[in-house]
Amino acid sequence: MKLSSELKNFSARIGHEFAQPALLIEAVTHASVSTPARSDNQRLEFLGDRVLGLVMAEALLAQDLDAAEGQLAPRFNALVRKETCADVAVQIDIGEVLRLGRSEMLSGGRRKMALLGDAMEAVIAAVYLDAGFDVAKAFVLRLWGDRITRVESDARDAKTTLQEWAQARGLQPPKYEQTARSGPDHAPVFEITARLSSGEEAAASAGSKRQAEQSAAKALLAQVAGDS
Repeated sequence: MKLSSELKNFSARIGHEFAQPALLIEAVTHASVSTPARSDNQRLEFLGDRVLGLVMAEALLAQDLDAAEGQLAPRFNALVRKETCADVAVQIDIGEVLRLGRSEMLSGGRRKMALLGDAMEAVIAAVYLDAGFDVAKAFVLRLWGDRITRVESDARDAKTTLQEWAQARGLQPPKYEQTARSGPDHAPVFEITARLSSGEEAAASAGSKRQAEQSAAKALLAQVAGDS
């Protein structure tokens, strides 16, 4: 099986020449365009998630020999979560080579965080199956780069941190409300307001409710930190 010119360019861009080109093709094939003769990338995504996890766990242990599990876990979560995988996917333009069905293309699938993150994990698995763990590990470490060294010591997501901040002060857990939605159906923008029971609130917008909630929580954390 031969790669298309765009997949050859992608392969060169990520620095890995596939001995088994079919693995790369599978890695960039979304379920919306799969057929009995053409597998989608869901199984590779499952495997890639585990390979990524092992690489990150090893890297974090080697980076900080004295860190306790309670410090390592949030750093690990920050490095393997879907948003980070999608960020790396954008870095190497996975969206440009994704094989999508018509409906997914019309709905902006090449820019969707979930699809990009899944494809990134699938590509990791493809490299692993094609060349083994050592090559896959080097591949991941190169792409993640200084994200590993600059991950915050306490890398819990903003919503978790805000909830713990509130509980430590005897407040109710923060509430999140969608206050607006704009943009076309294929590329919506959600505005979410995060509120504390003490009255403070902050709003943020993003292309998904999850991202908007995280951004609102981060903005509210910055606000209450400045007030304290």
